Amino acid sequence: MIYKNRTTPRSIILGIDIVIVFISIMLAYLLRFNFNIPQTEIDLLPWAILAILSIRFFSFLLSKIFAGIIRYTEIQDVIRVLAVSLVGTVFIALFNLINHFFTDLYLIPRSVIIIELITTSLGLIFFRLIVKVSYTEFKTNNQTQKNIIIFGAGDAAIIAKAAISRQPDANNKVIAFFDDNSKKTGKKIEGITILPADELEDFISKNEVHIMIIAVQNISPKRKTEIANLCLNAGLTVKDIPPVNDWINGELSAKQIKDIDITDLLERDEITINHHEIKKAFHSKKILVTGAAGSIGSEIVRQLLVFNPAHLILIDQAETPLHHLDLELNTQKKVDTTFLIADIREVNVLTNIFQKYQPQIVFHAAAYKHVPMMENNPAEAVKTNILGTKNLADLSIKFGVESFVMISSDKAVNPTNVMGATKRIAEIYIQSQGMNDVSTKFITTRFGNVLGSNGSVIPLFKKQIQERKPITITHPDITRYFMTIPEASKLVLEAAAGGKKNEIFVFDMGKSVKIYDLAKKMIKLYGLELGTDIQIIFTGLRPGEKLYEELLANAENTLPTENKKILKAKVREINSKEAQELIETLIEQSRSNSENTEIVKLMKKIVPEFKSQNSQYELLD
Repeated sequence: MIYKNRTTPRSIILGIDIVIVFISIMLAYLLRFNFNIPQTEIDLLPWAILAILSIRFFSFLLSKIFAGIIRYTEIQDVIRVLAVSLVGTVFIALFNLINHFFTDLYLIPRSVIIIELITTSLGLIFFRLIVKVSYTEFKTNNQTQKNIIIFGAGDAAIIAKAAISRQPDANNKVIAFFDDNSKKTGKKIEGITILPADELEDFISKNEVHIMIIAVQNISPKRKTEIANLCLNAGLTVKDIPPVNDWINGELSAKQIKDIDITDLLERDEITINHHEIKKAFHSKKILVTGAAGSIGSEIVRQLLVFNPAHLILIDQAETPLHHLDLELNTQKKVDTTFLIADIREVNVLTNIFQKYQPQIVFHAAAYKHVPMMENNPAEAVKTNILGTKNLADLSIKFGVESFVMISSDKAVNPTNVMGATKRIAEIYIQSQGMNDVSTKFITTRFGNVLGSNGSVIPLFKKQIQERKPITITHPDITRYFMTIPEASKLVLEAAAGGKKNEIFVFDMGKSVKIYDLAKKMIKLYGLELGTDIQIIFTGLRPGEKLYEELLANAENTLPTENKKILKAKVREINSKEAQELIETLIEQSRSNSENTEIVKLMKKIVPEFKSQNSQYELLD
C-alpha cells in the first residue's frame, strides 16, 4: 500500500474506510443478537446498511479524514477520527428517530447504533495505526537507524523528542535522556529513562549513539561547552534547539534543531545591559551611523531600533551591503531611516549631511581593518581611519552633536601594524578634541575580534571545511579574543549611554582563544577527523600580525564601571596641540603621494609604542 515516498490515493483510503464501516455494521448486528439475527431485522438490514453507509460516507467527505497521510498518524488524527465518528453517529440516531416518527418503526436498533460507533471508531483508528507501524518497520529495515540522546528532561526536551518523532524522512530514535537535576533521574519520559548527567560518558562508550541534542533553554555557556566537548570527542554530532522565541508559531520542528555553532562553545556569558539608561540616551534622537552596512555598524543599527530613535542616518561606501540593510529594515516603519552612499574622507559631502539632517549622536564604525592590506597601503589607511575620523569629529563639534562614539580596536594597543596604529592615532585625535572646551561628548570603545564579522577566521574556516580544503592558520600558537557581534554592539550602546566626556572604554573579552584549538573544534563539529578528512597548515605570520592581542597598553590601567563587562581605560596624557599638528602633517603626507616609509615613520613618532612586527617597517624601529 505504501512504497517509500509514495502515498496511497485518497479514493482508496475512502474506499477502505467505507469497507471498515460495512464490516463494523455487520459485527454490531452480530454482537447485538448473539450471532443469531432475527428474520425481521434481516429484512430491514439492507436499508439500515444503506442509511449508515450513506451518513458515514458524507461525514467522511465533509471532514476529509481520508485526506491525511496516514503513515504519519498522530494523536490529533486519532482524536479527529473519534470526533467524526461521534458526529456521524448523532446523525444516524437523528435519522432513526425521524424514521420512527413517520413509520412508527426503528430501522436500526438503538443498541446497534452504539456498538457500530465503537467498532467503526476502533476499525478506522486500527487501520491507520497498522499502516503507520508497518511503514515504520519498513523504513527501519531499509534505513540505518540513528540513536539520539537528549540532554535535559524538561518541557523543551519533551517537545524536542516529539519534533523528532514527527520527522517524516529520518529513522531517528531517542534512547535516553540526561539531566543535571538529581530529582528527575530514574524517572521516565514516554518510557525512556532519565539518567544522571555524570553517567553520560559511560553511556556513550557502552552504547551506539549518533546524535546528542542539548535541550535546556537556560544552560550556562560553560556547562554547554563541557557537554558538547565530551560528545564531540566521542564522535557524536551535537545539536541544539533554538530559544522558544524563535519557534515557528510557538512550535518546534525537527528542521529547527541545528548543529551546534562554534560561537556557542566559547564560554561567553550572556551580556546584560541597562535598557532604561540606553533608552533615555537614544529614544527620539537623530542618530548618524557610519560604516552602517558593516558587521558592527549594521548590528548597532538593529540594536538602536529597539529604543525608537527619531531618525537614523546610515552612511556607507558599500552600495550592495547598504542596499541589503535597506531591504532588511524595510519592515521597521516606525523609525524614520535614511540610507546614504558617502565617503567619510570627503568633508564637503559630510558637511552637507550634517547640515541637512542635524544628527544629535554619531556612531563612527567606518574603517579599514584588514591588517595585511593596510600594511601595504598606509596612505589609504590614514585617509580613511584618521582623516575620516577627523572629519566626523570636527563636524560633530561644529554642528553641536551631543555624543560622538568611536568604534576602535584592540589592535590600537601597543600597535604592531599600520591598521592598529591608524586606529590609535584616531583615538588620540578624539582625545585631543575632547580636551578642548567643546559641548560634544567624545567616547571611544575598544574590543577584539567579533565572531562572524567580515574577515573573521570563523567564516574562513567554515568555507575551507565545507570545500574540504586545508584550514590555513598563520601560527600554531596564535591566540585571539572573541566576542559576538550582538554582544559588542550592546556594550557599545551601554558605554555610549553611560560614558562621560573623553573616555575610552574596553570590553571584557573573556578568555583568549587559541586559533589552532578553535579550528580543531570546528572540524569535529562538522563530523570530520583532523589528519584524515582535512588538514591544518601553517602559513606564517602575515605582515604586522601579532601572536597575542592586548586590550590595554602597558602604561595603562582600568577602572570599573557599573557594568562588569565594561572597563574604563586610563591612558597616558597627550599634548593636544602637538598631537593635532602631527596628525595634520600625517594627513597631508597621505594626500601628497609620500613614500610609505615616510608615512609610517611619522606614525611611529605620533605613537611611540608602535613597533612593527613581521613587516618591512621594522627597519624604522
